[in-house]
Amino acid sequence: MNPRRNRRIIEVLERRQPDLTVIMERVHKPHNLSAVVRSCDAVGVLDVHAVPAEGGLGGLHRDTSGGSNRWIRLHRHREVTDAIDALHASGHQVVAAHPSDEAVSFREIDYTRPTAVLLGAELDGVSQGALDRVDHTAVIPMAGMVQSLNVSVAAALFLFEAQRQREEAGAYDACRLDSDTFQRLRFEWSWPRLARGFREQGLPYPALDEDGNVLGDVTPVTRPGGD
Repeated sequence: MNPRRNRRIIEVLERRQPDLTVIMERVHKPHNLSAVVRSCDAVGVLDVHAVPAEGGLGGLHRDTSGGSNRWIRLHRHREVTDAIDALHASGHQVVAAHPSDEAVSFREIDYTRPTAVLLGAELDGVSQGALDRVDHTAVIPMAGMVQSLNVSVAAALFLFEAQRQREEAGAYDACRLDSDTFQRLRFEWSWPRLARGFREQGLPYPALDEDGNVLGDVTPVTRPGGD
């Protein structure tokens, strides 16, 4: 394991925010999906939730995502209400990026709470069924003639405001992942092909030493072209 890569993986995992996430409701343009995922990675989001548009998610553009889809766990839901209900059950507030009579500035939301930002499709926005379930609606104040932004730009503004608030609150100062999740992700990020082999055989991951090297025998899952 390259020492610099090992340090970087540990540093990034220690700043991951397990209670900050995004829901993408039928966002169908691959470059927008990828750009949202890239912003999520940049602010330490670990999980992203998506309700595929007709025809599926269409893949994530590697050129746009910068490979960040490797570091984000993507959860697919059949209906947006399923995603909202699941996040409510885990204690998240759901904030829809959507203009409404009750909408507040996106800067007025308290993102230090467990939060899911809901983003709608490029043309249709957030569905009424979703709006009936969210806790808040928020907008980005604009001074121009155009009253909306590209969905990936809007996502970035919401997420970096969340990052700002969380940094001020010290949410990035100590690792917020539980030990089992941290060690599992560290192994998967460090040795992705080996991790796939262990998963395929239903075997637990071996431990890593402080330098990121595998402790123990990996012969049972070693294959040509390994990590």
